[in-house]
Amino acid sequence: MKRLLPAFALALGLLFAGQPAAHAEGEGQLMASGSNIRDQASLQRGAKLFFNYCVGCHSLKYMRYSRIADDLGLTEQQVMQNLNFTGAKFEDPVISHMPAEDATKWFGKAPPDLSLEVSAKTADWVYTYLNTFYLDPKSPIGWNNTTLPNAAMPFPLWELQGEQVAVTKPGSDEAEKLELAHPGKLTPGQYQQATRDLVNFLEYVSEPAALQRHHYGVWVLLFLALFTLLAYLLKKEYWKDVH
Repeated sequence: MKRLLPAFALALGLLFAGQPAAHAEGEGQLMASGSNIRDQASLQRGAKLFFNYCVGCHSLKYMRYSRIADDLGLTEQQVMQNLNFTGAKFEDPVISHMPAEDATKWFGKAPPDLSLEVSAKTADWVYTYLNTFYLDPKSPIGWNNTTLPNAAMPFPLWELQGEQVAVTKPGSDEAEKLELAHPGKLTPGQYQQATRDLVNFLEYVSEPAALQRHHYGVWVLLFLALFTLLAYLLKKEYWKDVH
């Protein structure tokens, strides 16, 4: 059994090696998103939020409506009625209908495609970003963000979270903390869950194959563990008469 322990340890290590390490809340000023792409209900809620609040400006050019339906356990009818607001076909990629020239005129530059946003900046960063908008009368758009200062994007979820204000340090314009001045439709806990769902969906979008990889990976590791046991028993049988 002593010789089997390293093999099992290796198998467990491979199982969790692909999981991103979550930042503890406050570490590097990032909040822990607690994302879990295997939570299908969370992915469905996140998809609803994205298509209701984000797709007006942001595209997912590497993701098709049909793939979302397959991976999230939705029917074509559910997707086309509840998630498709651009008139796209079921097999089409998710493309915003905002003209690039209008986006540049309004925001100074075209809103980025969000297909790989979580891969580029991590789930914790995106989650923290969505929770750190605050009112800023000095900003041209009326909003600012402590995670990405002077961001060009207005806050699309303000109706849900409400309006936060910055509490500054004495003698400084730097925000020390944020306080909720006017509550939104959701409680703080509900809003955090909503943004967690949205980040969860964006993490899935950044690598849809991860769902299948996690599913098959467990069976592969179980096979390797069983094969290791059989190989060990075979080795004992071959060497039992060798002294």
